[in-house]
Amino acid sequence: MTKKGLNEEININGEKLKIAIVLPYFNEKLGLEILKNTKEELLKNHVQEKNIKLFRCAGTLEIPFTCKKIIEKYKPNVVIALGIVIRGETPHFDLVTQTTYNAIMDLQIAKNTPISFGILACENEKQVKERVSKNKLNKGKEYAIAALLQANFK
Repeated sequence: MTKKGLNEEININGEKLKIAIVLPYFNEKLGLEILKNTKEELLKNHVQEKNIKLFRCAGTLEIPFTCKKIIEKYKPNVVIALGIVIRGETPHFDLVTQTTYNAIMDLQIAKNTPISFGILACENEKQVKERVSKNKLNKGKEYAIAALLQANFK
């Protein structure tokens, strides 16, 4: 394993890892792009395609419960929780992001299974596109690397 920083090249042998990915249907188009980037990085680090399982849920608030059920039933080495929350005109944004973050943090400690927090909380769609883009920030790659590091640490 070579660790230089999340923006530089990191090679981790994920050959024996079982990885679950959770992706809500909400903000589907951009969500599928971040999923593609995440999966591409996992495969690049030798995770076998058959060991990557995708699970869908309605929205970001449903991610913690979905993660809990996945961990209990499938016992993956790591879960990658992907999602996109865009600020609107109400405090809903703050409630969704904070509640989801707290639940995921509590869950990974309680279940002793790492969960990579890949939920983008952005002010607008332009910010999301910059973070999802493979040619810009490529957060999908970062979430995959974080998951691989955690799974190998365990």
